[in-house]
Amino acid sequence: MSLREKLNDDLKTAMRSGDELRKNTLRLLLAAVKQAEIDKRPDGALDEAEIVGVLQKEAKGRRESIADAGKAGRPDLAAGYEAELQIIESYLPRQLTREELVEMAKAAIAEAGATDARQSGAVMRLLAPRTKGQADGKLANEIVRELLTK
Repeated sequence: MSLREKLNDDLKTAMRSGDELRKNTLRLLLAAVKQAEIDKRPDGALDEAEIVGVLQKEAKGRRESIADAGKAGRPDLAAGYEAELQIIESYLPRQLTREELVEMAKAAIAEAGATDARQSGAVMRLLAPRTKGQADGKLANEIVRELLTK
């Protein structure tokens, strides 16, 4: 079953069960996928990796909204975004732990022969494709910089 089919099936299930939060979140996700297809043209169809990319973009938006709501002193908004984020993350591939990411970064640093933070770009060019969809690029960059400044 493709990810799009799973989203549609889960939307139907949420509609039948009356789960408003899941229903609304899935509708937003499907709308984002549809918009990405329209933007892509001419063929319009997204493959699984592109759909995962759309979901990751939506998850990132929720994380930013949670941070913004926290700064604004609105725990009610933050809680709503957190609930949506949990639903979105249930459709994403398993994320790498910090320890796994550190090990991958160490390997990429050794492969690139990097010795200081100025060479972090070369390390990230090796690391980014290996962690695509499994780790936040910002976190990976932070880890690489930490390791190179030690």
